[in-house]
Amino acid sequence: MPAKLTRAALDRILAEEAPFADMHGFVVEEIGEATARCRLPYSDVSIRPGGTISGPAMFALADFTLWIAVMARIGPVPLAVTTDMTIHFLTKPGKGDDLIGQARLLKNGRRLCVGEVTIFGASDPAETPVAHVTGTYSIPPDPSR
Repeated sequence: MPAKLTRAALDRILAEEAPFADMHGFVVEEIGEATARCRLPYSDVSIRPGGTISGPAMFALADFTLWIAVMARIGPVPLAVTTDMTIHFLTKPGKGDDLIGQARLLKNGRRLCVGEVTIFGASDPAETPVAHVTGTYSIPPDPSR
């Protein structure tokens, strides 16, 4: 089954309703049926002492990537919101490395979507996880149901 979120619809949502995506510099690399792959480019505004991307920036990447995966599954519903998210930091990201968030939905219900995001360094050919995130999104009621 193809994604229910077209690139054109995503671009419109990001331009009109999600200025935070541009602020962080997020890049949506892939959209699947219930998956998404997004990049957080290395930037001086998102680093922590030691020269790696900070935990709050990784959390933002995970939340954004899961939001895209949810919309890929249910369609362009920008009012889907995070209800729960847990992050486990596994290893320090490489200095100067972009980060990639790879999301997939585990459960898609009428009111909730549960998913996971694995974050890894863009230059790591083995894609060793830097962080693992699980989260739940609340889906607004659909008046057509």
